[in-house]
Amino acid sequence: MIRIGLFSKLCQVPVKTLRYYDEIGLLKPAEIDRFTSYRYYSIAQLPRLNRILALKDLGLSLDQIARLLAEDIPIEQLRGMLRLKEVEIQQQMRKEQEKLSLVAARLKQIEQEDEMSKYDVVIKKVESQRIASVRDVIPAYPEQGALWGELETMLSQKKIKRTGSCFTLYHSDEPKIDAEVCEPIAGDGSLPADARVQTRELHGTEVAAVIHHGSFATINEAYGSLVKWIETNGYQFNGPCREIYLQPPAETGNQNDPDTVTEIQFPVVKA
Repeated sequence: MIRIGLFSKLCQVPVKTLRYYDEIGLLKPAEIDRFTSYRYYSIAQLPRLNRILALKDLGLSLDQIARLLAEDIPIEQLRGMLRLKEVEIQQQMRKEQEKLSLVAARLKQIEQEDEMSKYDVVIKKVESQRIASVRDVIPAYPEQGALWGELETMLSQKKIKRTGSCFTLYHSDEPKIDAEVCEPIAGDGSLPADARVQTRELHGTEVAAVIHHGSFATINEAYGSLVKWIETNGYQFNGPCREIYLQPPAETGNQNDPDTVTEIQFPVVKA
């Protein structure tokens, strides 16, 4: 019999780990001195410990290892467990590779601009939401006030309350701007069938997004940074741009309010 300290050195497994394996029934000592409570192991237990370590290196949990050792699990079930673990590891590797690509892109950006960009792009999932909206072609981005007036008037008349920040969907910008001004609302709403104000479900999607803190007069900087990031990081555009007004100008229509906070979102898919 070998005391736990020597057994630990022999198998290169910490004493603390051996005690834990004992507590959960994964590897019980061959003998425990009833007077001193010293744990003793035998050389014959090394193959079982090696199997535990080998299965652990494959990424199996201790619960899964305990089942494998305690039950006569068919080889097909073991194969299935390992295939699931293989898929899980592949997914983790893809995520880490994406992180590596992001780091490389940020390094490249810093090298090109010789400074840290003030716009940090994030990829996130936005949920579906019910919206009321008015859509029309406008000659310039600042000239969407009339559309907002139509939308707000109708919602006020029908006593429909918004449930989040208002935003504009830009369906195109050439040759003229196809804009849809939107308010998130609860439920179906109740609007006339022939009204210009429409209600619909805006489906959720994955977006690349940046936050612009400053006036609309300088928002093109944020757009430029976001578009460049999308193209550099291997994404493709997948829908109309969303311009969300988290903190609108204090004075309606003021294009130069420096305290305005706007989130720009482009729906994207990985190329």
